[in-house]
Amino acid sequence: MHRHFILFKPYGYLSQFIYELKRKKKLLGELHDFPAGTMAIGRLDEDSEGLLLLTTDGKVSEQIRSKKVDKEYYVQVDGVITPEAIEQLQKGVEIGFDGGKYITKPCKAFIVTEIPDFGLRAKKIRDERHGPTTWASITVNEGKFRQVRKMTAAVGFPTLRLVRVRVGNVYLQNLKAGEVLEVSDFKLDNVVI
Repeated sequence: MHRHFILFKPYGYLSQFIYELKRKKKLLGELHDFPAGTMAIGRLDEDSEGLLLLTTDGKVSEQIRSKKVDKEYYVQVDGVITPEAIEQLQKGVEIGFDGGKYITKPCKAFIVTEIPDFGLRAKKIRDERHGPTTWASITVNEGKFRQVRKMTAAVGFPTLRLVRVRVGNVYLQNLKAGEVLEVSDFKLDNVVI
């Protein structure tokens, strides 16, 4: 019987259970007593936070990582993001990828007016004295390395904080950083699990 988990990955943790290099890193196994064979579905960078799905079922992992499943991120950017920048994000922007250039696929993007309560981040984000910040939502179904951060930088608004809030129709809900919720399955639209 496979097991499935929803986790709010905190800032500063790697999306993995084993880290072979010498430097000490915070790993997912420190957050919960996961069963043997548990794997993260996709990744969030060490300095990214939010919704991470975990499973003991490799087939489920493969289906969720497919391009059929949307991933929504809330990003806090440096400055007051403009409607023009949002429109550029929606149409696709050029980012560096794998030593070359890549045009991102069209996506959903909008300014978030009601700032979500994600709690304070483990590492403080610069304060308001350094100028205003804006939250935006970006929904993509591709996952190039650090793609969302590269996208906001490409339109002139570097990402200060990035929180994944949704994968398909699985939401972060009211989980706090580090909390884990075991679920019977991931009820994802358009993906048969």
